[in-house]
Amino acid sequence: MPTPVPIIDVIIPAYNEEESIALVVNELPRHLVRDVIVCNNNSKDDTANVARNAGAVVVDETRPGYGSACLRGMAYIAARPEAEQPDIVVFIDGDHSDYPEQLPDLTAPILNDGTDLVIGSRALGDLEPGSMQPQQIFGNWLATTLIKMIYGVSFTDLGPFRAIRYDKLKSLGMCDPDFGWTVEMQVRAAKAGLQCVEVPVRYRNRIGVSKISGTLRGTILAGHKILWTIFKLI
Repeated sequence: MPTPVPIIDVIIPAYNEEESIALVVNELPRHLVRDVIVCNNNSKDDTANVARNAGAVVVDETRPGYGSACLRGMAYIAARPEAEQPDIVVFIDGDHSDYPEQLPDLTAPILNDGTDLVIGSRALGDLEPGSMQPQQIFGNWLATTLIKMIYGVSFTDLGPFRAIRYDKLKSLGMCDPDFGWTVEMQVRAAKAGLQCVEVPVRYRNRIGVSKISGTLRGTILAGHKILWTIFKLI
């Protein structure tokens, strides 16, 4: 019998990304993906229409926050009949800082090696000059060091480009509404004993201004939330 083709859905949280969202949607290897779900997080620009015109499914989440948008995408998937739920969910940002065409690199360990969670590591890949601020690099190092010390699992990055088995994603009980989303997933995966690996990914300067690292307030809030998430889940 032929091997069943895996169902892969992509979730893209997006807030005011009208200049970049179509590029992200169009550069995904669409022949491998069933749905590209853009979670419009109360954008004030034309993000939703641009994404829809690019062929994405657009769902709206008015509660602000990166995690809130991701949770809305998960809710859209969960509302499907059981037989139509995906095998793998991929998360990627809508600012075009990641390289969507690298999606097969993230799904390969799941499809071939039985891995549960794959993190696209910018630390192991190629960084375009200026694409990550010094505070981001230090914050990632500090957070991943603490995760290894406390939970015994080694990561090099909290990168947003990631793939996870859908059944494992459901079992994690994700709930963070904002900056703690990525680290929450990795900590919960470590606590649950999931098989986690990293693959190198390329990373470039985003289109537009970052809502987190682009401001001092955003940087401080994100750093505080990430550290709080690591410790509160002990």
